[in-house]
Amino acid sequence: MKKSTNNLKISFLGGAGTVTGSKTLIESNGKRILVDCGLFQGLKELRNMNWAPFPIEPDTIDAIILTHAHLDHCGYLPVLIKNGYKGKIYCTEPTEELAQIILLDSAKIQEEDAERANTHNYSKHPKAKPLYTVLDVQHTMKHFSSQSFNETIVIDEEISFQLLNNGHILGSAFVDLNIADKKFIFSGDIGRTEPMLLYPAKKIKTADYIILESTYGDRIHPETDVKEELLKVVQETYDNRGILMIPSFAVERTQEIIYLLYQLAEEEKLPKMQIYLDSPMGVNATNVYNKYHELQNISNYEINRMYEDVRFVNTYEESKALVMDKSPKIIIAGSGMMEGGRILHYLNNHIDNDRNTLLFVGFQGEGTRGRAITEGTREIKFFGEYRKVRCQIRNLTSLSAHGDQSEMIEWLKHFEKAPKTIFLNHGELHQSDSLRVKIETELKWEVEIPHLNSSYIIEE
Repeated sequence: MKKSTNNLKISFLGGAGTVTGSKTLIESNGKRILVDCGLFQGLKELRNMNWAPFPIEPDTIDAIILTHAHLDHCGYLPVLIKNGYKGKIYCTEPTEELAQIILLDSAKIQEEDAERANTHNYSKHPKAKPLYTVLDVQHTMKHFSSQSFNETIVIDEEISFQLLNNGHILGSAFVDLNIADKKFIFSGDIGRTEPMLLYPAKKIKTADYIILESTYGDRIHPETDVKEELLKVVQETYDNRGILMIPSFAVERTQEIIYLLYQLAEEEKLPKMQIYLDSPMGVNATNVYNKYHELQNISNYEINRMYEDVRFVNTYEESKALVMDKSPKIIIAGSGMMEGGRILHYLNNHIDNDRNTLLFVGFQGEGTRGRAITEGTREIKFFGEYRKVRCQIRNLTSLSAHGDQSEMIEWLKHFEKAPKTIFLNHGELHQSDSLRVKIETELKWEVEIPHLNSSYIIEE
């Protein structure tokens, strides 16, 4: 006989009112399950939350389930492990491999930033320290337990779950969590209806409660030919004899950009500009993609060919020489929102030349350098100094791994009946509220927009 659900509770410990720091806690009869464990990013007030005490003792959490490997969904894990979490971290196999790459990169950047701040004395603290180190990440990886899509994982007699493809990045998943006869669906970051590289998200028919992201809940992606848009920017930069700098997310977006450039080259449209991938994380993530051909919805021939004309920059010495080189080229480098990584070194040397172009290819979170520049800021601070932005600024707005408002509504329409409640998280407030209005108007469902650290009792 199943236990009573009178004490079943859901709490939003991150990703509420913001697109970062995703953490959702489910509690039932003394068991605690955390879905995602992301890092807060962007605005300083958000980043400061990473240093605050966690709302509950980490050693009281029984299991962690990851939807995917992006830093805003897995980046807080080393802190939780360091502070006492002892259980497993469940995810798909590609997510485990990509999370290791992303977490190691995050730790290295934090260590380097702390060292640089201490060397040049621009930290406001007596001594800058990283949030976590490479060693912390190594300890964290020992807790991972990878699962296959559609495999049922039993945690105890009343808690089980499955990971279902959601088409966002390689290995990304919906979490289909069953607790005491209640079915919770966590969307994670839901992919596009027709992803460029991956298979579309699985259609789900039933749920008692849905926790749905709302990153693009207020907009519809423009119906443009993204390949032709990219070609236009490449051609413009080539005609200016400039450098095209693309700050790109190492997972999915980098591989998509390379795939588009490969297609343009195959069509003999691409100007003769050498393409460089100067991102250790991007190179490592690409190698993971090459392991999982069966999870990608493009041919093996294309997967094997698309990287042939891209030079992978493997050493710091190569990168340093490339940064100093002013000849025309295409540079793909992390990080995607320009909060760290090698892209900053390219900006340091080339941001003041109007022949060069800075091309944004993904969502820019509130408070990031990328958001500031795309909204018109023409003076940006990095390496402790302000720099004038004189290069050309371009943005591929239609290139996104997140479903837009209409795509999320279409996905929801596959449910055979309304859930008891749909919770909208992982969005800025105006994005979540826009999606709320659309769902309530079109589907007539009950919608809640949780605030940070808010909790809801799930009634029997």
